[in-house]
Parts: sequence; C-alpha cells; structure tokens
Amino acid sequence: MIIVTGGAGFIGSVLVKKLNERGYDDILIVDRLESDEKWRNLQGLDYYDFMHADDLFSGDHDELWEEVTAIYHMGACSSTTERDVDFLWENNVRYTQALIFKSYDYDIPIIYASSAATYGDGDLGYSDSHESVKKLRPLNAYGFSKQYVDQWLIRQKEKPSVWYGVKFFNVFGPNEYHKDDMSSLVFKAYHQIKDKGEVKLFKSHRDDYKDGEQLRDFVYVKDAAEAVIQLMEKKATSGIYNIGTGQARSFLDLVKATFKAMNVDENVTFIDMPESIRDQYQYYTQAEVDKLKGELSDFKYSSLEDAVADYVKEHLEQKDPYY
Repeated sequence: MIIVTGGAGFIGSVLVKKLNERGYDDILIVDRLESDEKWRNLQGLDYYDFMHADDLFSGDHDELWEEVTAIYHMGACSSTTERDVDFLWENNVRYTQALIFKSYDYDIPIIYASSAATYGDGDLGYSDSHESVKKLRPLNAYGFSKQYVDQWLIRQKEKPSVWYGVKFFNVFGPNEYHKDDMSSLVFKAYHQIKDKGEVKLFKSHRDDYKDGEQLRDFVYVKDAAEAVIQLMEKKATSGIYNIGTGQARSFLDLVKATFKAMNVDENVTFIDMPESIRDQYQYYTQAEVDKLKGELSDFKYSSLEDAVADYVKEHLEQKDPYY
C-alpha cells in the first residue's frame, strides 16, 4: 500500500494520477477535505481508500503500517500568508515528524514536501546541499516550518534508510483550482483574459528589474510529480532535492505564453504592488538542479511554453479541466 498525504490537493492529486498511470491503485489518500472544492480532485483517481488526516495517528489504524511500501507526504498548510505559527507547527512540523518516525520504525521509504520558500529572499542562493540548509532565512512562517523539518531530519542520527525532502519551486497546472489567491499566475491570467481580455501584473519596485520582468523558476505540476515518483522508484541517494527547472523566466514570459495558448492578442497592464507584501516579495528564484540531474540523468522538464499550452488547451479550456 502507498500512502499519499495531501492526495486531494494540488500536487498530491496529480501525483496519485501519475501513480495510477503506472498501474498503482493500492493507494491510501490522507487529507482534510474541509469546505472548499478540493474534493473534486479525487474524481477520476483510482485509490483504495480515503482517510481524514486526523485519523492516521489516532491509534485505530496501527496495523496498516506493516502494509505500507512508500509514503508520499504532500499534505501541509501551504499558505505563505498564514500567521498562526502554532497551527503551522502542529500541521507542518509535528505531523511530518510523526510520519518520519513511522518511516524509520517500519523501514518505509518517504518523500515529504519541503519548499523553495525556505530560501527566503534568495540572497543566500538556491543550493539544495545539506551544508547550506542551516544558513537559510525564510521570509514567512510557512517557509520557517518547512526549513525546520529539513534541519531537524538532517541532524538526526537515526533516520529512515530512504528519505527525500523535495523543495518545490513555482508549481502550476491542473487541479490547483481550489487554491483561490494561492493559485498560479497562469490560472489567474487565463480567467482575466477570458473575462476582460487583459492581464494585470505587479509593477517592479526595484530599479534593477523592469515591470513584468521579475523572475521565477516555474514548474509544471505534471513534471514535478514525475520527478518525485522517479526519485522514489530509482531509490536515489537520500537527501534534500530542488524540484525546479533550473531556468528562471519572467512573469511576462508566462503571461505571453498564456495569451498565445488562448490565441488572443497580448494586453498587459501594470499595477502597484500592495505595500503589505513588498518587503516579502521575491524578484528572482532559480533552482540549482545539479543534484537532481545527477540522480535522474534522463529526466527532462517541459519548456515553459509547452507546459502552459498543455495546461490551457488540455485542461482549462476543457469541460472537465481536472487531470
């Protein structure tokens, strides 16, 4: 049995679909469905059962750990604006630690979601070497919660024999529809273009970046899920890995690709960035990917243009946009 936490969420549901395409359906999805539309991501997936995240460690299901062959821990509060640090500590730190302890006790390979938010403003670089982890200074409490787990696990003398902490950069693609303000620019741009024929982007408030030329390492969710599964399948060297393309692209590039995929003329308007987020705004992210390339030498990410086109044409423009 494979456990996928956050399996009803964005990356988690795409990961389950990718596992299904490999023939796996003995999957226990662990998540909290709550009151949003996340449940729709479960439609079309093949899985053994669904379990509420709070029940996994209730003591009523201890027998299942003997059957588990892999843990994909994608579940977390991923909001970079979450201010309740006690909640983040319990949800992102303690829950992950509990899974890691089970992984160690039952010798189950585990992958857990870290985040590029651990890199803070990027001044310290984007290296996924273990030596650099303790030097990082996240800008928000979400990044802090992910950073703590990375540091904690690296320090442990007794740890799972096979483990990976994967730092996702700017992931976009199908099944993100429930994320509201946290959804990707492609999703937001698509609907702005459809509704008003234009896209609004934040102006740059730094002299060294022109409007719209702020840079991000954009990653298609299908590629991100594939990379995670391949790490597990190939039993790569345990450790922290960046899940990013290694090529920063501008927000303008992303928006232009969206206009092109929709066959609509470009129309971009620049607006002031809210002062409340200016101090935490990243102008540049780009993953160092040598470690991942060293383990998955044949793996290739989609180009930004191909990924956006696939997302728009195969999902957003379809009656059923889910993967």
